[in-house]
This record gives sequence, structure tokens and C-alpha cells, in this order.
Amino acid sequence: MKSLFAQSVAGRVGYLPEKPEKSAAELLSAHLLRKVEPQLPELSELDVVRHFTRLSQQNFGVDSHFYPLGSCTMKYNPKFTEQAAALPGFTRLHPLLAQMPEGERYTQGALQCLWDMEQALKEITGMAGYTLQPMAGANGEFTGVKLIAAYHKDKGNKKTKIIVPDSAHGTNPASAVLAGYDIVNIESKDGMIDPETLEAALDDDVAALMMTCPNTLGLFETHLPQIVEKLRKVDALLYYDGANMNAVLGQMRVGDVGFDVVHLNVHKTFATPHGGGGPGAGPVGVSEKLLPYLPVGRVEKRADDSFFLNFDYPKSIGHIAPFYGNFGIVVRGLAYIERLGGEGLRRASTFAVLNANYLRVVLQDTLDIPYNRVCMHEFVASAPEGQRALDIAKGLLDRGYHAPTIYFPLIVKECLMPEPTETESKQTLDAFVEALMDAVAEGRDTPEKAHEAPVTLPIRRLDETAAARQMVLTEDMA
Repeated sequence: MKSLFAQSVAGRVGYLPEKPEKSAAELLSAHLLRKVEPQLPELSELDVVRHFTRLSQQNFGVDSHFYPLGSCTMKYNPKFTEQAAALPGFTRLHPLLAQMPEGERYTQGALQCLWDMEQALKEITGMAGYTLQPMAGANGEFTGVKLIAAYHKDKGNKKTKIIVPDSAHGTNPASAVLAGYDIVNIESKDGMIDPETLEAALDDDVAALMMTCPNTLGLFETHLPQIVEKLRKVDALLYYDGANMNAVLGQMRVGDVGFDVVHLNVHKTFATPHGGGGPGAGPVGVSEKLLPYLPVGRVEKRADDSFFLNFDYPKSIGHIAPFYGNFGIVVRGLAYIERLGGEGLRRASTFAVLNANYLRVVLQDTLDIPYNRVCMHEFVASAPEGQRALDIAKGLLDRGYHAPTIYFPLIVKECLMPEPTETESKQTLDAFVEALMDAVAEGRDTPEKAHEAPVTLPIRRLDETAAARQMVLTEDMA
């Protein structure tokens, strides 16, 4: 499909702005004025609407397709949360107003939302305090590791290493390295962290263990009490990667079982938009001993129940994101929590686990499942012997389904990782199973056809190496 620039017609307009009272030359200094007119496409409103409507119809999205993208799940975003975030009192609020003289009284509603969200997350996770500033899960990871570093520095601990298991999320080691730590990778045993392997890697240089529970294989870490005990002996902290928190909502409070830091991916835990290059959120909670290091400003409540921002935390790691993070995403998450309540959140995690185990059982004769036991919110499988996960994934696209995550985690060969979430019906799951079985059968019976998939989409299978090395960035290069 042609780009908007290729569709441009000289003189065509879609919007007629009011004539300004003053010219640009009267409003701006000479060095700020353009030397040439901006090279923008000239189009009608109808041209633009049809262009983006066509693009949306060529894409896979959670509103139009089942999206079983394990680990980085796309979960349905209920529309009432969009209405809450779009309230004029929120969208027209300047982010600096709360810090301006007299501005605080105009921002009490927004400050209360931040306060209420922190209280809700504290109750859900058992942590002592939260920052809502981080703007994505990975940003939350980095924040959490910086808090760990601040704690050790304040105590005078000379810690240089963070342990990351081979079943961890891929951003864990990157976040730790960015925060200045060396990575110690340990192998899992039977899909979980082995306490003896952990103990062999522990010494006084270890600052923390980064742990996902349930882990990336969809398995709950049953050795958790032993792990906490061993870490405490060397004053190492326990970090909870909350990407899979949607499996244990209302079932376990991570602060109660020994975790010191947690980041939450609100897109899969509390049904906010995933981000996709746009706004996201990754709130970070801490235990009591890490409270002094949380980013500022922190929303607090006075005796008269009014709210204010407190910047008086001398041990704080400072700002981790502009203003207070992505406020609109926080509002969406809060609306979801308030609507479901404690019982609703518990049911959401229950159905997420039920759906994943249903898929696992009905697919166990079609795919190879190396850890074929009761899983949590997701499970991992291997493509049948002689087939490639990539071919199955591309075949699913032809059959109207977004593919599950493939080739992650790396410890499972030809890996596929489906995660159905709690929002999908049995009818949807059964249709997905039928499509996946058909794709596997095609790969077995006519592998040459499987290698060609997808054949029905606007974009066929690409030569990804050539695409990276010979990028076509403008239409005149095509």
C-alpha cells in the first residue's frame, strides 16, 4: 500500500485552521523560523481515515484476533478503562501543575489516583511502598536494580554481581548490566532454580537474584523458601520479575514470601495497553528496607486527607522518568483493579491458569512438551521432530491467528510458548487448537508448503538478513 506521501495531491487539504492573529515572524525569533515549508503530504480527511483504516485491517491486534503471545502477552483491554483515562479532568491536566504555587489544589483527583494505585498494589503484592514512575516493564527492572544498588551502597556493601537463572526474562541481564553489575548465569534443574546450584554461585559479592515466579517455562518455583534462606545469609536481595504476576493474583503476595523488589507489567496483569512503542507502565514495589531509596516525588497524604508530592528523601535514586510516569496507563490499571476487586482479580488468575492447562493437555499429542505437568499461565512446547517452530508460527498467521512466542526461552529447542490469558473462551481456544494442528499436519505432510507460509497476508515471509542489511527506507528506493 502506498504511503501517505505517495498519495499526496498538491493543493488538497483536510483541515482549515483559523487564521492566526499574528504571523510566525511576529511570534518567534528569526533563528527559530523555517527556511523552507515543511514537506508534509497534502491529503483530505477521507484519504487519511481510509489509509489508517486499511492499515489496521492488515494487522493483527487483540481486538480482532486471538493473541497468545507467551511471556509478553497481549490481553484484551476493556473499554471502560479507556473512558476513565479519557476524562477531561485527567487529559487536560498539566503535569507540572501539582508542583506550582496554588496548583496542588487543582490536582487532588490525579494525586489521589496515584495514591490509590499505590495502596492497591501494596495490598495485592504485600510490598511496603511503590513508585509508579517507570514507563515499561524493562524500565521497571532497571529501576528495581538501581534500588538494590542504592541499598547496598548505603550499607557499605561491596557487591558486584547479580545472579540470573537461564529461565529468566531476556531483559533481566540487560537491566543488571545497565545498573553496573556483572551477571552470573545459573542453569535450571527440571525447569526450576536448583537451591544447590544457587548456593554454589553465592558469595559476598552477590547483590541479588533476579527471579521470575512463575518462571518463563510457566512453572511455579517450589524451592522458594530455601532460596530466600540462602540469599539472606550473604545479605543478597530477591528481585521479582512481575511479568507473570497475572498467574498468582490473589493467590500469593510476593512480599509475604520474601521478595524485596517487584516490578509489575500492568499490560498483562491489569489489562492496560501493551505499549508497542507507545505508553506503558512498570510500577516497582519494595520491602520496608528499600523505602528510603524510591524515586521522588512521592504522593503522600496530610492529616486533613489532602495529597501532596514529597521530594524530601535524601537517599532517593531521584527521577526515573519524566513527571510521574505514564499517568493515563496508571488510571487504566486502577480502573481495572477497582472494577474487579479482590475476588475478581483472584478469578482472573484462576482462569488464566485453567486456560493454559487446557491448551497444554489438548496439544500434548500434537507438540512435544518437555515439562508436561501442571503449569501456571503459560507453557512451553517444542515443534515435532523435523519441523520448525517458525513454520508453525507462520502457518498460524495464514489461519487467522497471531503466533505464540517462538524460540524463547532458549533452553527449549524449537520453542513455542502459548499464553491464552483469562479473557479467551473455550470456543476460541478450540478453534486455535484446530488451526495449530492443521499447521503441524501441513509441516509433516507437505513441508515445502509450510516453508512458504504465510501466503495470504499482505506481506509474505521476508529474508530477514537481507531486510536488515539492505533496508529500503523511502519509496524512491523500492
